[in-house]
Amino acid sequence: MADRKARSRGVRAGMLVTAALALAPRLRIRTRERAVETESLLGSAACAAQFTPSVALDFPDALVLEVEASLKAFGGLERIAGRLRAGLAGMGYETAIACAPTAKAANWLARAGTSRFVVEPGLLKEAIDPLPISLLRCDEETLDALAALGVSSMAGLLDLPREGVARRFGQEPLDELDRALGRLADPRHFFTPPPKFHAAIELPSEITHVEALLFAARRLLEQLAGFLAARSGGVQRFFLRLAHREGPATEIAIGLVEPSRDARHFSMLLREQLGRLALRDPVRSIAIDAADIVPLPGSNPSLLAEDKSEPGDWTRLIERLRARLGSEAVHSVAVAPEHRPERAARRAEPGARQLELEFGERPFWLLEAPRSLKEIESVPHYQGPLKLVAGPERIESGWWDGEDIARDYFIARTPDKALVWVFREPGAGWYLHGLFS
Repeated sequence: MADRKARSRGVRAGMLVTAALALAPRLRIRTRERAVETESLLGSAACAAQFTPSVALDFPDALVLEVEASLKAFGGLERIAGRLRAGLAGMGYETAIACAPTAKAANWLARAGTSRFVVEPGLLKEAIDPLPISLLRCDEETLDALAALGVSSMAGLLDLPREGVARRFGQEPLDELDRALGRLADPRHFFTPPPKFHAAIELPSEITHVEALLFAARRLLEQLAGFLAARSGGVQRFFLRLAHREGPATEIAIGLVEPSRDARHFSMLLREQLGRLALRDPVRSIAIDAADIVPLPGSNPSLLAEDKSEPGDWTRLIERLRARLGSEAVHSVAVAPEHRPERAARRAEPGARQLELEFGERPFWLLEAPRSLKEIESVPHYQGPLKLVAGPERIESGWWDGEDIARDYFIARTPDKALVWVFREPGAGWYLHGLFS
């Protein structure tokens, strides 16, 4: 019997495909991929979880959100629906959003394409009555039998005697109606965002241009931003992986100075990185991975109306320069635990904690190598005779590595009133080592 039903459905589907191709010869027929659909639903749930922790999956293509506790935080139903619609649109999905006092009713309204927000329980039956009975999770035989009785809407089903419906079609259609009307409990298992982020897209065709890759990657970046908002977290590093027709995948690491969950900022950094990339082979799929999720609280706006000035965002400037020039090309300078001036600075990550060491006055500009100065009548000359105004500061160090020094440093003034940093080495004369700003 089951095999006969399956063959019947197959024949009907074949007839529908033939009819569709007759009407639209250029129509592309693709096999349904349920695993991909499930992955998409999970990604959408991760995005929706930024508005409420109570997100339930309603397979194969719906989400149910309990948002009553979130209304005040996000400014009401309309704003939540608008932001959710915009976020899912950025991921490439079209949505139908509806609201009702029960999960089943909201699901039916959305599936029917009715973008209606029913808030009052007393209006629930009125909203459900015109919905088609095809929304019921019943087999085709039950739906055909109901249609033969002249029942095409939920109102018609509700008008039938309950005992007769249960005896002929079973209890399930009545239970679904009771769940939609709030007469029967409708428990749900809520979705929990995973500890790590992973999302991938199979491209409809092979891509050979970097610009097209960025367009596809934006969908995944929107999904990443929604996932991070749901986790109240951010990332300082994520990876874009490009799968090629042949050979190993290309991996691009995106690093940030500070944690973020801004999809636009991610997109800008990725664009800078892709601008330096030469594709060695066409790309068939892309994926984004982020493993280290760190806590990232929301920003606190100022309470002062006049405080509208925005300081320069140096962090994002550094990140953009690194994305364009490479991480090694942009760095900070930190103090090293070393008294020799040419070794007293080291490369460091921007914002790294500085050592607090006691030094004398140091010039802003240190020469790459000390420059020998003329000495006339025991007076060093640089653009004329120098006048020593501070010093000496004795620096004697480096005996442990064979590059020991013994110098007396002075601050001197040139004839045009500029300040320079000079030193005297016993038996070796005077040297210029730095210029004060």
